[in-house]
Amino acid sequence: MKILGIVGSPRSGGNTEALTRMALEEIEKEGVETELITLAGMKIASCDACGACQTTGKCHIDDDFEEVHRKMSEADGFILATPVRFGAATPQISSLISRCYAQRGKPFDNKVGGPIVVARRAGQNFTYAQLMFFFMIVAVVDPIDPHLRRHF
Repeated sequence: MKILGIVGSPRSGGNTEALTRMALEEIEKEGVETELITLAGMKIASCDACGACQTTGKCHIDDDFEEVHRKMSEADGFILATPVRFGAATPQISSLISRCYAQRGKPFDNKVGGPIVVARRAGQNFTYAQLMFFFMIVAVVDPIDPHLRRHF
């Protein structure tokens, strides 16, 4: 079993990365393999809705998305972590999410997942909901009650 922690902060070594590392350390104590992926320094463009992935099975944009998506698909679950920027998730995590929506099949079926949201002021509720909607839409199993699995 393997769980990924994906940090959507544009800055390496910040609070979001520290909290994600702490979460992964707790998961490792249960004997589960983990991996941290930080999107800082990666290039992941937003989906441009061209539809190529629906016909060819691959996105036409040449960037770091395919590698991250492959790891997400192979893992048994993942954490999406983001600081709050201007009341919402960072562009880095938002771009990753937008590209995942268009992928063929259901690569995230029967995986567990959850968000980590780090905020100084406001916007954490919206950002948390933003990431939770992603998990619900892609039909990830609810880690609290796997019987609440969403079917779309």
